[in-house]
Amino acid sequence: MPVTPKVWVTGLTVGAIAAVTALAMQADKGPHPTASASRPSASASPGASPAPTKSAVPAAVPDDSGSGRRVVYSLAQKRVWLVDASDTSRRTFTVWPGTVNPDPGSYTVSSRNEATTGSDGVQIENIIYFTAKSGISIAFSNAVDGSSPPPAAGKQTGGVRMRAADGAALWTFGETGTTVVVVR
Repeated sequence: MPVTPKVWVTGLTVGAIAAVTALAMQADKGPHPTASASRPSASASPGASPAPTKSAVPAAVPDDSGSGRRVVYSLAQKRVWLVDASDTSRRTFTVWPGTVNPDPGSYTVSSRNEATTGSDGVQIENIIYFTAKSGISIAFSNAVDGSSPPPAAGKQTGGVRMRAADGAALWTFGETGTTVVVVR
C-alpha cells in the first residue's frame, strides 16, 4: 500500500518535533558556556575565578549596608552591589579580593584611574580607589584581559578584581565622592 504525501509530511513533522524536544532537554541539562567557558582565568592560575552566580533571584543587598546611592562590598560573600538612591540594587556581581581587605565601614571613592599595571603585574582598568590599609591602597578594578589575579605569593595586594563588564558598570556608577560601604 503506497504512503500518501500527507502521511509522509505528518511523519516527518512528528519526527522533527521529537528530535528538537530531545535536543532541547539535553541542552538544558548541560554544560552551559556561561558557567564554564566564559569564566575568566589567569594565565598563571587557570580556574582561579569564582563560579558565576546564576539564580532567578539576585542576592539581596545586605541589611547593614546603609541607605541611599552607594556601592556595597561584602567581604564574606565576595560580592558587590550597585545601589541607587531608592535603595534598589541595579547590579550585583562576585569579585576576587586581594590579600589585604578593608575593614568594615563607610568610605568614599577618593580617586579613579582609567588604566595601570596592578601590583601583581597584570594590566588593569577601571580602577576606583576608596581606602588604604597598612599602607596598601584598596581599589576595585578589572584585568584588561579578563583574567582573575594569580595567587599573590607573599605579596600584599589591595585590588578587588571583577569581570570586565562589571568593572565597566562600576566605573560608570562609582564617580569620585560615591559612598562605598564594606560589610562582613
